[in-house]
Amino acid sequence: MADHQTILFGSNAPFVEGLYEDYLADPAAVPETWRQFFDGLRAGAPDVPHAGVQAAFAEFARQGAYRVVAAAPAPVAGMGAADLIASYRVLGHLKARFNPLEPNWVGDHPELTPEFHGLTAEDLGAPAAAGPFQGALRDVVGALERTYCGPIGFEFMHLPRVERLWMQERVEAWGGGQAHDATTRRRILAKMNAAEGLERYLHKRYVGQKRFSLEGGEALIPMIDLAIQRAGSTGVKEVVIGMAHRGRLNVLVNIMGKKASDLFMEFEGKKVVPAEIAGDVKYHMGFSSDVETPGGRVHLSLGFNPSHLELIDPVVEGSVRARQDRRGDEPGQTVLPVLIHGDAAVIGQGVVAETLNLSQLRGFKTGGTLHLVVNNQVGFSVSDPRDTRSSRYCTDIGKMIDCPAFHVNGDDPDASVFATLLALEYRQAFKKDVFIDLVCFRRHGHNEADEPRATQPQMYHVIDQHPGTRQVYAAKLEKDGVIREGEAQRLVDEYRDLLDAGARTVDASEVDHTTPGGAAWAEFAAPTPDLFAPVATGVAANRLVELGRRLTSLPEGFVAHKRIQAVLDDRKKMLEGAIPVDWGFAENLAYASLAADGHPVRITGQDVGRGTFFHRHAVIHDQRPHLSHVEKAYIPMQHLVANQARVDIIDSTLSEEAVLAFEYGYSSTEPRALVIWEAQYGDFANMAQAVIDQYIVAGEMKWQRLCGLVMLLPHGYEGQGPEHSSARLERYLALCAENNMQVVVPSSAAQIFHVMRRQIVRKVRKPLVVMSPKSLLRNKGAASQLDELSIGRFREVIGDPAKPADIERVVLCSGKVYYDLADARERYGKREVAIVRIEQLYPFPADQIRHELAKFIGARSVVWAQEEPANNGAWGVIRDELTACLAPGQELTFASRPRSSSPAVGYLSKHNEQQQALIDQALGGARVAEPSKANA
Repeated sequence: MADHQTILFGSNAPFVEGLYEDYLADPAAVPETWRQFFDGLRAGAPDVPHAGVQAAFAEFARQGAYRVVAAAPAPVAGMGAADLIASYRVLGHLKARFNPLEPNWVGDHPELTPEFHGLTAEDLGAPAAAGPFQGALRDVVGALERTYCGPIGFEFMHLPRVERLWMQERVEAWGGGQAHDATTRRRILAKMNAAEGLERYLHKRYVGQKRFSLEGGEALIPMIDLAIQRAGSTGVKEVVIGMAHRGRLNVLVNIMGKKASDLFMEFEGKKVVPAEIAGDVKYHMGFSSDVETPGGRVHLSLGFNPSHLELIDPVVEGSVRARQDRRGDEPGQTVLPVLIHGDAAVIGQGVVAETLNLSQLRGFKTGGTLHLVVNNQVGFSVSDPRDTRSSRYCTDIGKMIDCPAFHVNGDDPDASVFATLLALEYRQAFKKDVFIDLVCFRRHGHNEADEPRATQPQMYHVIDQHPGTRQVYAAKLEKDGVIREGEAQRLVDEYRDLLDAGARTVDASEVDHTTPGGAAWAEFAAPTPDLFAPVATGVAANRLVELGRRLTSLPEGFVAHKRIQAVLDDRKKMLEGAIPVDWGFAENLAYASLAADGHPVRITGQDVGRGTFFHRHAVIHDQRPHLSHVEKAYIPMQHLVANQARVDIIDSTLSEEAVLAFEYGYSSTEPRALVIWEAQYGDFANMAQAVIDQYIVAGEMKWQRLCGLVMLLPHGYEGQGPEHSSARLERYLALCAENNMQVVVPSSAAQIFHVMRRQIVRKVRKPLVVMSPKSLLRNKGAASQLDELSIGRFREVIGDPAKPADIERVVLCSGKVYYDLADARERYGKREVAIVRIEQLYPFPADQIRHELAKFIGARSVVWAQEEPANNGAWGVIRDELTACLAPGQELTFASRPRSSSPAVGYLSKHNEQQQALIDQALGGARVAEPSKANA
């Protein structure tokens, strides 16, 4: 035995540090041998920091730890007994029997043997104590063996001391015994019966059809069922569930209460859906219902999920946060998120780590999530651990946020439910995530058309011999006298009769599934909304001035940065009409006016508080030293009027995919709120493309889920290189169809003010993609007079006031390039050119464009001008629609950068050259002579 193999090393360190914390608080609280050890370590010195403890441990190991301890007055057996006891708590999971496919597996774990710790047979007869276990050391070790090496492998010794002791107390009180009364066990059997019964029924009735069977993991159903029942008793009013495909149909029928007949119609292709709805496959569908619990009615919601398996995770968290905010539930006590993962996906997909990182952040925390991993030990066709992950367990991803994990044998429903209820209790107590690793198997292939034996012959040899978890559990209950002989078969027959009748198999009240988005969205669910109907979005001037004064006022004694103070001083002048309103202030006024009228405002993204381009300044930081973070930050928008709506301005973590999905979940749950995600640069949304494609763009057509999420994507060619120029406008336009969303490119402060207000004021909820500016934020031409915010509205098309008779050429454009074109037209004297701005590219404002072009009937040349390369930007998508808008005799051409594989060039000189070329092309070729300085 090597000297370095002691309790003082590796994953044992948290345990020893915990003992040291206990010793510092009260030396009498630790065993005598440990007290002597720490006394010797400190040698009368002040408290030794943890780093010092760890360094001392390393030195002891170098010398031979046991020889050092042996020099203490206590016998070696005392220290060895403490080490052995600690080893079971820290490492017992390595020996736990939680794999149903290897029930007799033990493994070689010398740390869990008395010999490893220098203990003799005589030592094992000495009195010892560990938590509730007392008696001879061998009896205490036997109790620890049953507790920590039984059907559940516990990992919690890495937790902070308070949580660790809390968990240890409950685990050891259980002691590996029976945790449930007969009534609970009969309920568990009923749910196991339902889980297996549905799968076998579908297997026979719909041969070969995909359903992603739960057979082998049926314990999931009683785990969820009992968790909901217990959650209701702790004050939970809503449970939001996210899961991928495996077991979803089972959860829909046996947890959510979906009628069997409705599921059968989906299998048979008989479900009737409106002609305008695309629909989705049955194992992607969500559901909502209400169930009764001992603590009252609990609302259940199962999120719709595409085939990007773990992308549902942040969507659920966002939905939960919206519900908690609506209830004013800051701790997260009343709304519980439950995420059901697959073993391969939970460790394999990066969005899981992004979502876990949000779990304790102020703007995203939801009071902890219950994670259930259906670990059937094979991801599609890969089961060799050497190919599935680089960690011991698939749940090791949870260690990044310091949460516990329980590995439980799926063949032991009693233990599975105990682990689930313990996890729920921990979540409610500490408001942190917790993982339950349900180690089970998969009876069939990845889907029912697969042949798994082709790639896992050994595994399926074992599975083929397995009688089924329900049968194993029923026999156990019969043996224990919980059920009578034949009662299990009666349950099987009764459940099959329910399915034959197409009935609902659980006592649940189905909620409104006829209104897109549910009853809360009824007022926004018009089947064919008119997206061009005029909307009054102006705000009275005196009201804007009142709100603006609030936005520019700071608490007494508050010291803003001098540059920020200059911005605030300018904004006060804007309220007086001395200077026009710039983009940042117009944007803030829009948000403030909505919040003051009772509409929550939530803005997230990297650096949104000040704005990436130093323009928003919605969060202001006190420059005085020695203030806490709480004291330093001031958000004027939260101090507008009495009883205003909630305003959250959140600088998000460096994540796009999880944060955008979170905001989608929030927005699709809260129709009254203006929910905005801003990309630091527009192309950063590339990292969240799956969220855009599968949820934002298609959620309404697939699932009838409405959403009013706003995406602000900075866009504009200003010589900043490929990654800081294009928000990939062409991608969004290519995804537009069936009025699924809106894409706008506003070019003035008034336009951003009105489009933001339009998003909430009108009774329509569609995602809004805004190609927002960079240089225009400070372009004086893009500023607006205050009265434009009061009496105007968002204009999808802004015409040119030029006299029609003078115009020979009409240039159509969007965004910043308008100002480049207008400036060049002025400098070059191109008075025969009119410039029309198309501010909304989808839904395409054809009638308004047609009206503008008809004014200039004498103009034979119509040019679409864009900053982007010819194979990017709007041209390729809107070309046909522009052509259809031409007046008789007009011909359409376009001006752009050359086709390019990169969205922009990287050299400023080349950028300038291309910019000049497209302007010359748009305005009609050769320039006229520039006016001389004398004539200027």
